[in-house]
Amino acid sequence: MSGYTIKRLDEVDDIFGGRYPGIMRMLSEPLGATQVAITHRYMTPQSGGKGGYGHRHKTQEEVYFVVSGTLEFKLDDEVLELRPFDAIRIHRDTMRNLEGGPDGAELILYGAPNAGPGDVQMSPGWWSD
Repeated sequence: MSGYTIKRLDEVDDIFGGRYPGIMRMLSEPLGATQVAITHRYMTPQSGGKGGYGHRHKTQEEVYFVVSGTLEFKLDDEVLELRPFDAIRIHRDTMRNLEGGPDGAELILYGAPNAGPGDVQMSPGWWSD
């Protein structure tokens, strides 16, 4: 048995499966990772959480890395724009959501493995203009 695993993005299922704009592939399980979670996401233009819910975690922080395009983040009461090669660490207690920019966006999300039921606190209708 080797001490590594390789997966190509096109070998990992899109969890949206055409039911939601864009693509989201969670790589941790296919890679056999137990100590880190990694997700690849492509967001179509103006898709995401604006006008919708926010979320926070009880146990884990997250790091978002913008590969291409722009993202608008709402973090608690502040709205920020992130551009290619920006990385942001978000504390577990910070309410958050994001929206793809006018040309869409590609990003990588890092966090801890799923902490189980009750780790995520959702807040419907949180991001409204």
